[in-house]
Amino acid sequence: MTTRIDTRFAELKEEGRAAFVTFVMCGDPDIETSLAIIKALPKAGADIIEIGMPFTDPMADGPAIQAAGLRALKAGTTLKKTLGVVRDFRKDDATTPVVLMGYYNPIYIYGVDKFLVDAKSAGVDGLIVVDLPPEEDTELCLPSLKAGLNFIRLATPTTDDKRLPAVLANTSGFVYYVSITGITGSGSADSTQVKDAVARIKRHTKLPVCVGFGIRTPEAARGIARAANGAVVGSALIDVLRATLDGEGRATAKTVPAVADFVAALAQGVRGARQAAE
Repeated sequence: MTTRIDTRFAELKEEGRAAFVTFVMCGDPDIETSLAIIKALPKAGADIIEIGMPFTDPMADGPAIQAAGLRALKAGTTLKKTLGVVRDFRKDDATTPVVLMGYYNPIYIYGVDKFLVDAKSAGVDGLIVVDLPPEEDTELCLPSLKAGLNFIRLATPTTDDKRLPAVLANTSGFVYYVSITGITGSGSADSTQVKDAVARIKRHTKLPVCVGFGIRTPEAARGIARAANGAVVGSALIDVLRATLDGEGRATAKTVPAVADFVAALAQGVRGARQAAE
């Protein structure tokens, strides 16, 4: 079965360029603003949208994404409302791939079977669940694949050649390579090291490899786009969003345009990688 993610990567391959993948936290700083931002992302140049499912204990996330999750939870964001946002987004956009990213606990509480049915009908294309290792594939990964959703796995600098086949066994859509060891928002991605890592992963899989963590500027995005099939930006977008909030942490008139403008600048960086490589 071909998903929107598969279709998008096939299109990008034809164009000869990397994907620009954006991450935002659903409900940050409120549901309405969050939906407006998500709707603005494709127009600004995002090829794939990752939407965070807020959770009280996000162990892999740095301060920026943790704070975004807390703002979202404070605004009353639930997994049900997150699926509602995807459904609303789909009313105007039938083609941009949407990936939900987060932790297993909220999905488990929602109920796996119900969640997969609801996610599929809302228009979700893939899942990234950071705390479910391959050993737990029967929990969510295999049911997701059966439901027609891509299950995207993380590989890291510490994922060696012995471990990679297990990580990649049931992965689909793309492989998300975490370019630095540590939490989100820390350090910067080194495009030379990334290039070597991507080449190593590609010896084990035909899937596209997207690289995230540590990309904060159009130049960095361009460097990663030269080395991989996609560049993922999350914490930097959330920092831009946070800088526009008022003293109470509420959205202002600047919030949506500021994020859209920053995404447009990063998208130019990613799209510029093809020209630079030629």
